[in-house]
Amino acid sequence: MDTPKKAPVTTWALLLALGPSLIWCGEYIGSGEVIIATRTGSLLGPTVLWAIVVGIFLKYWIGMCGARYTVVTGEGMVDCFSRVPGPRNWLVWVVLIGQVTSGICAVGALAVAAATFLGSLVPLGAHSTAIWGTVVTCFSFTVAWSGRFRILKSLMGLMVLAIVVGALYIAAHALPSFRDLLVSAFGFGVPEVPAWVRQGDPTVGTAWGEMLPLIGWSAGGFASQVWYTYWVMGAGYGMTRERSWGMRADEARLARLTADEARDVRSWCRVVAWDATFAFAVGVTVTAAFFLAGAGILRPQQLVPKAAEVATELSRVFSTRWGQLGAVLFLVAGAAAMVSTQLGQLAGWPRLLADCVRNLSPRFARVQPTKQFRLFLCLFLVTNLAICALFGTNPLFLIKLGAVCDGLLLVPLQALAVGYGLFFAQRRLLSAEAAALLRPRWYHAAILLAAFLAFGYFCVFQVPQVLRQMLGG
Repeated sequence: MDTPKKAPVTTWALLLALGPSLIWCGEYIGSGEVIIATRTGSLLGPTVLWAIVVGIFLKYWIGMCGARYTVVTGEGMVDCFSRVPGPRNWLVWVVLIGQVTSGICAVGALAVAAATFLGSLVPLGAHSTAIWGTVVTCFSFTVAWSGRFRILKSLMGLMVLAIVVGALYIAAHALPSFRDLLVSAFGFGVPEVPAWVRQGDPTVGTAWGEMLPLIGWSAGGFASQVWYTYWVMGAGYGMTRERSWGMRADEARLARLTADEARDVRSWCRVVAWDATFAFAVGVTVTAAFFLAGAGILRPQQLVPKAAEVATELSRVFSTRWGQLGAVLFLVAGAAAMVSTQLGQLAGWPRLLADCVRNLSPRFARVQPTKQFRLFLCLFLVTNLAICALFGTNPLFLIKLGAVCDGLLLVPLQALAVGYGLFFAQRRLLSAEAAALLRPRWYHAAILLAAFLAFGYFCVFQVPQVLRQMLGG
């Protein structure tokens, strides 16, 4: 492992070094923001804005602390999980089982959501969603297999930017008073579901049934925090220089880390804090914009986007301001956001699952990383095609289920595992002088503990009844 390169020190150089956060933002701006946030705003009003702020802040902290561990050790978050004490690789087994299920559901949900938007633009008959879902799946699979994301992601990013700017504009004109906004952001209110909502959509249950998917997929879920460590490795921050996903820490090199090298790595920890904070700011702003647009435009019309009509009903957010042209823009950009997010997920989920199996199977670890990636990519191709054929008429159910499974169920364990990596595993890997210089602060532990308690509360007291409600039990 080479000596880590010098970290940028000036503000301008820091801004130029931002990179992983841009990939992170491009990956998570999709169904959680465009569909779930807008729908929840229209259904519950601005009172639950706090759910966005709290959920994104706690997940940002998990992602940032995980990336800090990666900067110091040169290995990703899954390898950190493998170091957690207890039966060998017990947490990696839990993550593998949970993320196979979550990944299949979430990637399939995005294909169906994209197909719903495209089907609203160009209907293809009774099986329109299934056909468009197949097209989206095959297209995304081909791009992910080739690895040529950059140009396509840039083009789709421009369309996503258009819908984000539009949502910001609408939200700015629909903002409540400053006092009401503060109460909504920090009041922790949980309102009752209005009677008119139940009359229009009998499937709506409790407020938590709408809030949990919002918390789960605002700015990404469990997997997004893992992927962020991959993007940090790709950028070469700190001890990740000359390394990539699929590689464990070079323990012999870390044990020889000098004080001067540790100071350079510590500077990169500052860079990753700036980078992650940028992603946090974008996540809160964008998600809140769609949420407030739904509360300000759709709620007064007593309109809650639902089932197969979700795309056309959401397009009224833009058509209210800009007529039919605005509705078409929303549908085109919304489809681009779903496909762009799916491309990000198809870049991340196969790597996450391959990392899990690599830690569990020495034989699999000897397989070329590209082949590992493509093996799991084929899994998502098959499951996506099946989901589009079987569940193409109800994208909202799939999106909410994916948000709960990926965004909530494993997050408490993730917070604890990242804390263990920062405060115990990292110290054991480093030389004594480097460990002293790179020791995390007390507030890292405090906020990770807060994340564990908050998401633990959701998982124990709210998720079971929400899942029963969603699955019809």
